[in-house]
Amino acid sequence: MPTAPTNSSLADYCYTTVRDRLVMLDIEPGSPISEQELCQELGVGRTPLREALKRLSTDHLVQFFPRRGTFATAADFSELNSLTEMRTILEPAGARRAATHAGPSQREALREMSAHIGELMDSSPSARTLIEYDLAVHRAIYELIDNAYMRETLFRLDSLATRLWWSAIQKVPSAAEHIEGHRSLLEAVADAQSEQAAELAAEHVTEFHQRLQEAVLGAAESPVSPL
Repeated sequence: MPTAPTNSSLADYCYTTVRDRLVMLDIEPGSPISEQELCQELGVGRTPLREALKRLSTDHLVQFFPRRGTFATAADFSELNSLTEMRTILEPAGARRAATHAGPSQREALREMSAHIGELMDSSPSARTLIEYDLAVHRAIYELIDNAYMRETLFRLDSLATRLWWSAIQKVPSAAEHIEGHRSLLEAVADAQSEQAAELAAEHVTEFHQRLQEAVLGAAESPVSPL
């Protein structure tokens, strides 16, 4: 007999579903969030949804305003430098720990993910597919980190950084090239090359920052509109 879902598991489901909608701008920055509509759409009660929204507030993805309701936070490009500062410290440390602590089956999964990137590049993927795969790669590595505080913080930072990237995707050059660069990082982690993985992760963050900063500065005279 199947086990009935608990409020905790429903809250996790709400959290991951709404988080990804916020990151991918399916819920637009600054827009109001209707608890009633989300409850109906997700098939859940208000308690697990509200628990999820509290977590998303901690992630800086939603805001609560007295007498006004709950809103998606703005995609604020002034936060890019602060995000990069934190990611420059934590991404290399996380990649190093993942490379050290991954098990055999996890390493094989990373190699398969790396191979799939090559296949993906041959299929002329959409920008959304590329961004979703970027998220999947980072999350696969974060899941291998044995420090829960580091892991959770990296998930949050990557969600915010990806949200900014998706907001400016029409202005960012060579998104496919950026995703292709994940292959060497995945392989370094899979091969337990911890220092190489750390170096590649640092380079990845620097490149991401430069691409996004150039896109935003280049669009200064014409404000970027989210897709």
